[in-house]
Amino acid sequence: MDDNVEFLQNNSIVSTSFQEQDAQENILRPKYLKDFQGQAKIKENLSVFIKAARDRGEALDHVFLIGPPGLGKTTLASIVANEMGSEIRMTSAPALDKPKDLAGILTNVSENSVFFIDEIHRLKPALEEMLYIAMEDFEIDWVIGQGPSARTMRIPIPHFTLIGATTKAGMVSSPLQTRFGINCRIEFYTEEELSAIIRRSASLIDIKIEDEAVKLLARCSRGTPRIANRLLRRFRDFAEVTGNGVIDADVVHRSIANLGIDLNGLEDQDRNILRTIIEFYGGGPVGAETLSISVGEAIESLEDFYEPYLIQKGYLKRTPRGRMVTSKAYELLHLEDKMPKLSNQEETLFTLF
Repeated sequence: MDDNVEFLQNNSIVSTSFQEQDAQENILRPKYLKDFQGQAKIKENLSVFIKAARDRGEALDHVFLIGPPGLGKTTLASIVANEMGSEIRMTSAPALDKPKDLAGILTNVSENSVFFIDEIHRLKPALEEMLYIAMEDFEIDWVIGQGPSARTMRIPIPHFTLIGATTKAGMVSSPLQTRFGINCRIEFYTEEELSAIIRRSASLIDIKIEDEAVKLLARCSRGTPRIANRLLRRFRDFAEVTGNGVIDADVVHRSIANLGIDLNGLEDQDRNILRTIIEFYGGGPVGAETLSISVGEAIESLEDFYEPYLIQKGYLKRTPRGRMVTSKAYELLHLEDKMPKLSNQEETLFTLF
């Protein structure tokens, strides 16, 4: 993950980054598919594939997990290992610098184990080529010697399951993508699914929360479980210090006001992005680089952190010419008077279609 995106996510209240030292985050992670909320179709398919592989005594086919940060890709990888009764080794693509780094891991995996690579789109080409053979033939090519006397030797490795996770599927090379037998695209969660996650988390860490507060918290969690869990802990702080220890609707409203979040899950920078497009660029289109300079965000932060949710909620759209806001954005910011007027021809087409 880009350093700018990582810094942003670690310092935003609606951050989606995962920090290993967060013990409570680990407590809240489900261990098995039956405890994993939402993503019903993915769970149903994975349960079939896992059972079939387990019954045959084979390693599960390689799994490709696609989706924005915080939706459960790392959690699903751990669940697959638990369901298979296998050990799991976890790393991220930026941590794998040289072929010997990858070779060291692959030669030490156990039979039918799980090897998880996060942000796999950032894997270096030389490492990708090594993975091709490992994924298909369960062997790795290793060069012995140097110069004219150099020769290649193939080293067999145990059968394993590679689970690759990415937030940018389009940046993963086609040869690598096609070697994954199971593809799972993880979508943003519905408010009902987030409500179930919040209730489960509250029970695990002994937080008292009322039903109305659960619904409000689900609304402002950007469709992301990790954000829901972090906001739950912050709301608990407000409830304990400024209330009676119970998270109710009043605590939620006061908390989000203090944190700069609205009930749509938007924070100040989200609204700043929409307002900038409207006031500086007439609602768009505007290029990503121009917009990132205008709002003071790295382009990676804009594309990976802010845009997916704004697009999913219908406030922003990407076009071949650039980013454009929708009528919902004007209504959100109470800037309807700045909405471009349609020409007579456009009004006729709008009426027809």
